[in-house]
Amino acid sequence: MSVAAKAPIGLACAALLAPALGACAKTVSTGSFQGEQHEVAQAISNLQSHVTAGEQRKICSDDLAGEVVARLEAAPGGCRAAIKEQLVEIDSSELSVKSIQLSGAGAQRVASATVRSTYSGKKRISTVTLIKQGGKWRLSAVS
Repeated sequence: MSVAAKAPIGLACAALLAPALGACAKTVSTGSFQGEQHEVAQAISNLQSHVTAGEQRKICSDDLAGEVVARLEAAPGGCRAAIKEQLVEIDSSELSVKSIQLSGAGAQRVASATVRSTYSGKKRISTVTLIKQGGKWRLSAVS
């Protein structure tokens, strides 16, 4: 689901966090990736750590792309309230990054990471899209 899609804010947030990042029990392994791919895997690992710790502020300020935060800020209570509401739906399970593809250049740099997670007791493969903003990789969509 694209974050830009015209879905209710809560659904957009759920699409970003719950299905792809249902893993709260363990950290994401980043060791098999190098260079820029390692940076992407580390960004996913950081997000997972912030989800595990319930760090709504860090998720909004450090992990999500600006467009996602802007969309969530339109919800009652803003981004942090929307994230807090969705964190209760996260399963305690495992997440692994299977592959990372990089494309574009400069301000158009995009990463697509294939991740495997468990959500509501079911294994799931998702594609997490990240964009580089302010020198950091930030989550922009999940499909």
